[in-house]
Amino acid sequence: MTLEKAPALTEAQLQRQVIEYAKILRWRVYHPFLSKWSEKGFPDLTLVRGDRLVFAELKRENGKVSDTQVEWLDLLSDTCAEVYVWRPSDWDAIAAVLR
Repeated sequence: MTLEKAPALTEAQLQRQVIEYAKILRWRVYHPFLSKWSEKGFPDLTLVRGDRLVFAELKRENGKVSDTQVEWLDLLSDTCAEVYVWRPSDWDAIAAVLR
């Protein structure tokens, strides 16, 4: 018997999972409808709940963070916000942040 490897989660699939879970936990979630009209490199998700503000850049498992994304993430990291790059393998950490 051969075990097949599960297909890799796409960035879009990860995004749907994160948004769904965040909404269950009563986070307010913002994601631009079409990123082509948004500021280049800005993180995929902005999440707010209570006094917490989270910016999350989502990537498939082997996706590269662009230089422009790194610039935004660095700028945002200098604030009181929480800033993350999340991949499918980070699910346990994602769930912990959102709980």
